[in-house]
Amino acid sequence: MSLLKSASIVSLLTLASRITGLVRELLIAAAFGASATTDAFNVAFRIPNLLRRLFAEGAFSQAFVPILAETRTQKGDEATHDLVNAVGTVLFGALLITCVLGVVGAPVLVWVMASGLQESGGFDAAVVMTRWMFPYIGFMSLVALSAGILNTWSRFAVPAATPVLLNLSTIGAAVFVAPLFERHGIEPVYALAVGVMLGGLLQLGVQVPALLKIGMVPRIGLTPGAWRRAWSHPGVKRVLRQMAPAILGVSVAQISLLINTQIASHLGAGSVSWLTYADRLMEFPTAMLGVALGVVLLPQLSRAQAAGDAARFSDMLDWGLRLVVLLALPAAVGLLLFAEPLVAVLYHYGRFTPHDVQQTVLALSCYGVGLLGLIGVKVLAPGFYATQDIKTPVRIGIIVLVITQCFNAVFVPFLSHAGLALSIGLGSLVNATWLLIGLRRSGRYQPSPGWWLFALRVGVASAILGVGLWLGVQHIDWVGLRAQPMVRIGALAACLVGAAVVYFGALALSGLNLRKAIRR
Repeated sequence: MSLLKSASIVSLLTLASRITGLVRELLIAAAFGASATTDAFNVAFRIPNLLRRLFAEGAFSQAFVPILAETRTQKGDEATHDLVNAVGTVLFGALLITCVLGVVGAPVLVWVMASGLQESGGFDAAVVMTRWMFPYIGFMSLVALSAGILNTWSRFAVPAATPVLLNLSTIGAAVFVAPLFERHGIEPVYALAVGVMLGGLLQLGVQVPALLKIGMVPRIGLTPGAWRRAWSHPGVKRVLRQMAPAILGVSVAQISLLINTQIASHLGAGSVSWLTYADRLMEFPTAMLGVALGVVLLPQLSRAQAAGDAARFSDMLDWGLRLVVLLALPAAVGLLLFAEPLVAVLYHYGRFTPHDVQQTVLALSCYGVGLLGLIGVKVLAPGFYATQDIKTPVRIGIIVLVITQCFNAVFVPFLSHAGLALSIGLGSLVNATWLLIGLRRSGRYQPSPGWWLFALRVGVASAILGVGLWLGVQHIDWVGLRAQPMVRIGALAACLVGAAVVYFGALALSGLNLRKAIRR
């Protein structure tokens, strides 16, 4: 399967995930608005998500996938299955301990994440929901193990589609369980926590048939003897050695998120939720392009590295970076100049007020400043992980964390919660630039000819696109059309279709062969 086809499959399934995730956020926004209770849910949900990214999808995948791909390439499927069994056994034991500690220590975790909830009245609710949702990290860590295996076998569809189940489960909880809770005197927002837990269980369940099909279901040992044998497996030791710096690297981003959530919790009720709603819209381009490319590139780069094919390694990075510039630059222009229509059409219903719209717009525009960096990191970092060089991105990440907090000190006093978004965006640009320089200096990446002309064409087309979007914002009262939702939706659709025609038309007039560019 070609890289383009694989990336397209992951991107389309990720789009389905993000659409259902947006519907989830729309229901939450309309039903609960931006209040202390929604802040409590968002904080409670961030705690297992933070640990999931730290230990499962983040550090674990970065360490596990390259070693898994190398083992399969050099030693065959039998040795690979032995590695999978040992890693699965160790992971399962660690998850049991983590989940118990998380449920018991929920008050401490919430205080560390967002002590400001004590002022707004959402602290106790956040503790309850953290306890309900903490086992979610267990499900998702095992999902990460399964996804790493399936992606190494180039079976990208199932891992990319599973997030849809979480969103559908949460939507069902918001629609059916929340009213039931309310009738029985239970805080309705607690229903969302029930939906998250069910979604995690469903995501794990759908991995099993796909693993059975390739004969790679992990055989997890539950006895002390099995755990001792698993811990002594040389592959497990290699994964753990690689995870140590990977955890530090991933924790840099999560520490930044923790600090930002803590700051936002002190900026008044609604601040955490405004950032969350803006982040949901940011996830469309970052997930559809950045995550999709990262998922596809990491196992392929790992194979090229294991085979000693430096030219293919560099070519795949070049292809990924060109796609980032081609699609992320116009998306960044759209978020900067067209944020109000997006937020108004998608969120401005029910209890979501015009003030909420403006605060979310401000955050979304500031996120847009760093979109190229946020997506670029997803492509550039695998260039290090595939060579099992995790220390370099870690060193860069630590310095970027310090730089981002310096940005916070400058911007938050003037822009409040939006200053946090702007700092993240600028920090991501610094991170991506540094990673690119590192790959160039190490010789792992050599840009193909024609980059400057390509960038010029995309830049001019994006500027023309920006003018069109700015006019669309100026001539339509997006907030005032709340009473006419179909008119507003139609106007948004027309603007987006027109923007796509203008952008790709400008690229064609500039002489860029789009098909050749994306199939390189």
